[in-house]
Amino acid sequence: MKVALGVSGGIAAYKAAEVVRLLQDRGIRVQVVMTQGAQQFVRPLTFAALSGEKVITEMFASGGAENAPPNIDSAIEHIAIAQSIDALLVVPATADLLAKFAQGIAGDFLTTLYLATTARVVVAPAMNVNMWNHPATQANLEILRRRGVRIVEPGDGYLACGMTGHGRLAENDLIIAATMEALGASQQLAGETVLLTAGPTREKIDPVRYLTNRSSGRMGYALAEAALRRGARVLLLSGPTNLIPPGGAEMTRVESAEQMRQAALKLLPEATIVIKTAAVADYRPRNTADHKIKREGATSLELEPTTDILAELARAKTSQIIVGFAAETENVLENARKKLIAKALDAIVVNDVSREGIGFDSDRNAVTIITQSEVIEVPETTKWEVAQRVLDQIARLRKVPQAR
Repeated sequence: MKVALGVSGGIAAYKAAEVVRLLQDRGIRVQVVMTQGAQQFVRPLTFAALSGEKVITEMFASGGAENAPPNIDSAIEHIAIAQSIDALLVVPATADLLAKFAQGIAGDFLTTLYLATTARVVVAPAMNVNMWNHPATQANLEILRRRGVRIVEPGDGYLACGMTGHGRLAENDLIIAATMEALGASQQLAGETVLLTAGPTREKIDPVRYLTNRSSGRMGYALAEAALRRGARVLLLSGPTNLIPPGGAEMTRVESAEQMRQAALKLLPEATIVIKTAAVADYRPRNTADHKIKREGATSLELEPTTDILAELARAKTSQIIVGFAAETENVLENARKKLIAKALDAIVVNDVSREGIGFDSDRNAVTIITQSEVIEVPETTKWEVAQRVLDQIARLRKVPQAR
């Protein structure tokens, strides 16, 4: 997800720096666009350092050399950004900027970007109380509302001009909540801490060999990103994968089943929700060789069972919601229901991994979510959409205690 953060020329411009961090905590990439007025209050370098992105400050950047003509790429950059963003957020939005948005005046990069994008737009106004109450400002706000622009109403308080009244920039949590809603993600998990296990484990045979499975970790990482966007704190406990973790997730990397077990039990007291998508090895070698086993004809490998982490977490829980994932190849629903009951889970998400094109090594999945009282079928779709459906059900479980 990518958000363009417009910063216009008001004293509240410095507060936009914290908005950058809060968006990044939710795994969102932020492209900052500053007006000339904004640069009088905050230097572009501040936002470049925070966002890790080039800050756009003018419509036509020069080619670099003194007296060089404008760079042709910069002349159409607003179109490229307009097409790439998922939302445009303006913090703060001055009376001048609101008027330009309402009247379609495109005199700089930010106002041109507004006209060029089809993404959702959120503005957080901040200004003098008389400017806010002026009929012209109120008329412009009404025009923007009719066009679908989300207005994060300013609050009451002491203003930079010395007056007290309506016009103070809204609190950051309200701005972030409005932005997440514009992105299609509610904040229904705000205040929750989600412990997520993801990926495979590796069980060492010798210094160069190990037992593992086909899990890519994509399902767990999709759930981590989706939970972040719903406002949760996410503790991501991951086995070896090639995936980039979502920004904002608190990562713990492990390799073996025993390492994952110990880390999960350590983190459990911090969690209010546990989702175990990791494909943990059921068996490990009873003995591990200190040196590479040489190829000398037939050999045997004695295995012993690993600890059932999901069952142990369920036994150790206090008030947490515990959700497991199960990969089955036969008697899918029957086996899943047995696990749900035997391990005292709140829900289990099961998929048939014998089906081609879904599950392991795929961005798609089809699952059944089973609770103590419901069975919810999720037909084949993206793992991102599966993550949304799973979190929808967890949110319901969190609000409605299930009978035991």
